Amino acid sequence: MPTQTDTANPDSSTLDDVLRLIPGYDPFATAGDCLFDEEQARFALDFFPECLKHVKGALAGKPFNLEPWERAIVANTFGWKRPDGTRRYREVFIYLPRKNGKTTLAAGIVLLVLYTDGEPGAEVYSAAADRDQATLVFAQAEGMVVQEPELLSRAQIYKTGKSIVVGGSSYKAISAEANTKHGYNTHLAVIDELHAQPNRDLVDVLVTSTGARRQPLIVYITTADFARESICNEKLDYARKVRDGIIEDPSFLPVIFEGLPTDDWTSPEVWARCNPNLGVTIPLDYLERECQRAKETPSYENTFKRLHLNIVTEQEVRWLQMEKWDACAGEQTCQQLVESLKGKACWGALDLSSTSDLTPFALVFKPEFEGDSFKVLLWCWVPGESMERRSRRDKVPYPVWVRQGFIEETSGNVVDYARVRAKVNEVGKVYSIQEIAFDPWGATQLAQEFGEQDGIVMVEMRQGFRTFNEPSKALERFVLDRKLAHGGNPVLRWAASNAVVSTDAAGNIKPDKEHSTEKIDPLVALIMALGRATLGEEAGSVYDKRGLLWV
Repeated sequence: MPTQTDTANPDSSTLDDVLRLIPGYDPFATAGDCLFDEEQARFALDFFPECLKHVKGALAGKPFNLEPWERAIVANTFGWKRPDGTRRYREVFIYLPRKNGKTTLAAGIVLLVLYTDGEPGAEVYSAAADRDQATLVFAQAEGMVVQEPELLSRAQIYKTGKSIVVGGSSYKAISAEANTKHGYNTHLAVIDELHAQPNRDLVDVLVTSTGARRQPLIVYITTADFARESICNEKLDYARKVRDGIIEDPSFLPVIFEGLPTDDWTSPEVWARCNPNLGVTIPLDYLERECQRAKETPSYENTFKRLHLNIVTEQEVRWLQMEKWDACAGEQTCQQLVESLKGKACWGALDLSSTSDLTPFALVFKPEFEGDSFKVLLWCWVPGESMERRSRRDKVPYPVWVRQGFIEETSGNVVDYARVRAKVNEVGKVYSIQEIAFDPWGATQLAQEFGEQDGIVMVEMRQGFRTFNEPSKALERFVLDRKLAHGGNPVLRWAASNAVVSTDAAGNIKPDKEHSTEKIDPLVALIMALGRATLGEEAGSVYDKRGLLWV
């Protein structure tokens, strides 16, 4: 059996070079008494183009020819053997930016093990944070099996349970309800998008379920997580230490494609280093467009770095560029907008999250013609008893804004909701308010009064990623395109300058009150109103006609 020192065969030497394509990692340095089985490695490498075809995209129906970096992963994982003939590597950590073909490679590894490992009663799983994500690998694997008669003839495919059975072995897609997995006897588990795991439970359950297997394998496939405590960052830290020789673990294969915080994230050279499939599954012009978007939209910069360069970033980021915001003042002042919009249809929002601070009410008016903008009106209330003290402490000119008419002062140390209700009803006689959005947290009674006694249509809108992502991204786009006219309202500008957004694992954003530098409630009210106003865009908005899409 050839070893890592056998270079008599030119092909063996070439394969040695392939094995060293893992970034920053030398598999020979820590091999110890493990040997490299060239025949087994070549068998695994040949399985992909000879038995598997691509399922999606431009390569659909064509043989799965591995790229050099994929050959390095497959050859190392399946070629190295321990003295007893079992696999050397028991954990493989593949840290790869988005769109580099992680899911396709994972499906190929699943089928290689399911069909060729010879493990009696092998239990193979692809796992993810939720079932939809977990089934992505299954869908690829199923498509590959269906395209190859030799594989299909040996398999039973169960679409309902998302499983494939080959002889006495099975493959199934599972999600993160870890408490249902304790009866498993895992031979291979592919854990997709590790960064999206809500906790470590699923990983721990799967790892501990491999104890009875001779050569179990856990494959982690993920893009970067945020800078936080998580099972993804824990595994990344361990993988880096194995790669760098700080920890000696010959059973752990660290495959890390990542940028550094000090890198020029706008450089194509950095993109190429982080994305081994650049030019294959990732067109260069795609990254160019994404980079330009990140330059123009501050909230997207961290997303670009994290998802496309695997740079661990903070979850929160300063949001709107104030020069872009100021350019959206429009041709009319706030007072002129108040007069010119009388009688017109609009959508409103109240942010009633704090009775002891600023309470805003926003109205959004849709564009009336091609090239027009969404227009914004804003009313705010502040408790008079604490206004002067807060103004001195926070250096916010509440008294000035009161004198200028941008804020109304109410008596006492909390906002007088009766005053708010009266004013909203007064405004409703001037403008055609279609509905008012509100967060039910702490606002149920006032909302009931508006709806039951005043006849105003009230719509619950909780302030989470699910409801705020689309209107928040719409606000970004409208500000960049100068399609939002706010009249230069100083209170709204102040809130916009304070705003920080949080991003979840899926790239959804929402304003983050906790981490923003000061109050952002007026901007939150604007986003809520904008969300309601844009719900009907598909029914005939001028932006729909021009092809505007959520970003």
